[in-house]
Amino acid sequence: MSRRTRPAGRTRTTTTALFTTAALFALAACGGSTDADTSSKAAGDNTAGVKAAEQVLAQYAKRPTSIGITQPVGKAIPTGKKIDFILCGVQSCQDLANYFTEAAKVLGWSVNKIPTQGTPQSVQAAWTQAVRDKPDAVVASGFPRSVFAKQLKQLKDMDIPVVESSTDDKAGDGISILIDGPDVVDVEGRIMASWVTSDSKGAADTVYFDLPTYGILKPVADTFRSDYEKWCSGCGYDKVDVPISAIGKDMPDRVVSYVRSHPKVTHIAFSLALLNVGVPAALRAAGLQNKVHTIVNVGESTNYEYIDSGQTQAAIGFNNIENAWAQADGLARHFTGQSMKVTQDAQLPFMLIDKDNLISTKTQFPLVADYQAQFKTLWGKN
Repeated sequence: MSRRTRPAGRTRTTTTALFTTAALFALAACGGSTDADTSSKAAGDNTAGVKAAEQVLAQYAKRPTSIGITQPVGKAIPTGKKIDFILCGVQSCQDLANYFTEAAKVLGWSVNKIPTQGTPQSVQAAWTQAVRDKPDAVVASGFPRSVFAKQLKQLKDMDIPVVESSTDDKAGDGISILIDGPDVVDVEGRIMASWVTSDSKGAADTVYFDLPTYGILKPVADTFRSDYEKWCSGCGYDKVDVPISAIGKDMPDRVVSYVRSHPKVTHIAFSLALLNVGVPAALRAAGLQNKVHTIVNVGESTNYEYIDSGQTQAAIGFNNIENAWAQADGLARHFTGQSMKVTQDAQLPFMLIDKDNLISTKTQFPLVADYQAQFKTLWGKN
């Protein structure tokens, strides 16, 4: 779906693609410089909006120092717990499971990783295995409860807690805690909008490439548009929905074609960093590397390398590592007879990353440098 909005409020709508998918983390977990006349445009009537955007940007451009949880567990956390971790079929979910396993080791727990291929059938089979295992808890990421509703009810009846993250579900009715749900990740859209507005000095023309069937990305896209239109009044805006099949295949061609046919575009925002893989090289080959500035959501190593080399300008750093340790924190509170609300309500860190504050390009990195020490202090393990 593409909607280009102009200052006069005209809207054009075309259908690009629809697709079916399992979850965000089945994907993710799962340009050069702007041309001179764009960067020199005055903010005009957007002066107040630019100032407001810059204030938000300044808040998130600093590396976070807190994991967002401050209340200690305060009780001895039982050891020997057995946790089933259901994977999603891609490396990023394996990474998340590995981070959780590191936290579990600190707490004296064991983790059984159950693989899937990311299909509904394999996901249901994994949840069925978890039911048979009767673990002390189940952890998963990305899959909506509709895929495993039967197994979720069975686990609930057995009083086995389920920890989920990065889905568009809500906690309750079998899901004991949801971390980085839709009421949290909207901040990613706000940070991206603040960067585009600030970078353009309130004179942007932006295209937002989205994967709309991923429910967890909807609040990101919605917040980006609302804040962008508030801060960058009258700026051009277009939203283009793309299919999952474009990733790793024709996504660069789609971007080049769009930029060529929309010569006024100054900024590109991607709802997921993987959409940008291969795009900088395609823009360069088309002679368009100096046409646009780019920002991606849920940054990863390839895009951090792009930022380091000046081919992409910014990324939203996601709390993938802190997220996994927070899952363990929630279970630690459950196993000590406490509410997991402390963890549920925590404001985990996010960060706007550019070339000036880039932490690393080699591996996925924690946003909070001493996150392990902070969690261990909460758990009485220091």
